[in-house]
Amino acid sequence: MTALSPASPPTVWTRCWDHPGVWDKTFAPQTMVELFEGAASRFADRNLLDFMGRKYRFAEVADAVRRTAKGFQAMGVGKGDRVGLFLPNVPHYVAAYYGALAAGATVVNFSPLYTVDELAYQVEDSGTKLLVTLTAAALLPTALKVLEGSSLERLVVGSVAGGLPKLKSFAYRLFKRGETAPLPQDPRITRFSSLIANAGDPDRPAIDANSDVALIQYTGGTTGTPKGARLSHQNLSANARQVNAIDPDVSREDRILGVLPFFHVFANTCVLNRTVANGGEIVMLPRFDAAQALAAVTRTRVTAMPGVPTMYQALLDHPDIAKTDFSSLRVCISGGAPMAAELKARFEAVTGAKLVEGYGLTESSGVVSVNPYESGGRPGTIGQPLPGTSVRLVDKEDPTREAAEGEPGELVISGPQIMQGYWNRPEADSESFTLLDGGATRWLRTGDVATIDDAGYVRIVDRLKDMIAVGGFKVYPSVLETILYRHPAVKEALVIGVPDAYRGESPRAYVTLDADAQPISGEELASWLNGQLGKHERVDKVVIRPSMPKTMIGKLDRKALRLEIAAEGLG
Repeated sequence: MTALSPASPPTVWTRCWDHPGVWDKTFAPQTMVELFEGAASRFADRNLLDFMGRKYRFAEVADAVRRTAKGFQAMGVGKGDRVGLFLPNVPHYVAAYYGALAAGATVVNFSPLYTVDELAYQVEDSGTKLLVTLTAAALLPTALKVLEGSSLERLVVGSVAGGLPKLKSFAYRLFKRGETAPLPQDPRITRFSSLIANAGDPDRPAIDANSDVALIQYTGGTTGTPKGARLSHQNLSANARQVNAIDPDVSREDRILGVLPFFHVFANTCVLNRTVANGGEIVMLPRFDAAQALAAVTRTRVTAMPGVPTMYQALLDHPDIAKTDFSSLRVCISGGAPMAAELKARFEAVTGAKLVEGYGLTESSGVVSVNPYESGGRPGTIGQPLPGTSVRLVDKEDPTREAAEGEPGELVISGPQIMQGYWNRPEADSESFTLLDGGATRWLRTGDVATIDDAGYVRIVDRLKDMIAVGGFKVYPSVLETILYRHPAVKEALVIGVPDAYRGESPRAYVTLDADAQPISGEELASWLNGQLGKHERVDKVVIRPSMPKTMIGKLDRKALRLEIAAEGLG
């Protein structure tokens, strides 16, 4: 094992490169405002959005973006202020996202799945003063509670019906009133329609692509656990251009099924930003529904469909797949969780499209590597790194040293898409980065253990971190364990990820009980726990054990528990 030196950076991708173009490509600094405005100018008459059948041209969206930016500025939003988006995939998201950036603000994404406590924590942590949401019953009541119980100052509220085609809009208002919440009269609340009722002539603040933060994207988890990744304008624009650079059909018709949520960094890059940059069309669905997604594939003739393994499995399992026309579909990029070889083979056989696995992190703006679209790459790997992206393996115990030759090591990454650091977490920065090549380059530590083969394909073989990958979301065991310890019957608790054919992994809790507590079953504990969790965090079961494995100093031993369960062949 040797210390890393300037002579050691890998060069395999200059010799073995299976993507189009070249690996050692550079990406000039570009703000997200420049990316959007440039695309809107070049592709003004093209359709950018298809929302449930209603089309929005680039020129229309650009006008909405300018009006939104002006409206934000009229509300006092300026350079560096944080604007939160608590939205599903609706046209309001696109206008608010690029509008906030055009106003000089920093966007903060919030999942519509968040509870009041989760949303309130991240609002406080990020310093978000203005939040954009909808009148949807699943969103507005949560936002109103956060408005009352946090430092949040303003809400901007849109209507789902306002983004639909006229007939669908009328039907929605008439028949789905139960899915909307009443909007109270409050001077702190502004309708989205009022926000954009202006001339669309915003001020143009100076933005530095490399230093100004465009997006604070939280890594996942619940109160006290998530960290906000500070992603610059250049981080986001470079990653969008990197993804476009590996597309062999980049000049062909480009129509993307947008069912991945825009609030997730994967969709932010692969669905939204790269499609805007390429002048393509996004077929938007508010949420993933297998029947709706399959119908949209046939109706709009989509060419690409980024997703997570659970989504592809749900499509295969739906009876409508037999009548779906996949002839236009060229490629699907799977990320967020490992993809089973059986799923890949079956999906490709049914659809005729390539299903390729990629890899990315919140901290990398979304995408680090992907298998080549045309060949399909090497199954079981996460492909080769994107152009301009370097990956290396370092010792699992000492990240300043190279992994032993032929041995797995922790995967570290360097490239234009790597975050500036965490929001207000300097201690986390020091743990998440390592300086290599004599301090000349800063590399992001992934916490994943990998190998790199002789053709530069990366294979993830283990995980240093305890995070559980559930259908594209990260779940932190410590959060679930903290809640379990609140139950009077629970003495000890550990949560680990177990294989799940649908979601990739599922959280599973293992507990010991206090001898003096009232009797309780694992099923009862699971019901109690899941009632306090977001959908993606819920455990598949709670297993009651007589004892837990411990280290020599008496600490609960998660690794030993995994080994015991594997040896037993039990859940």
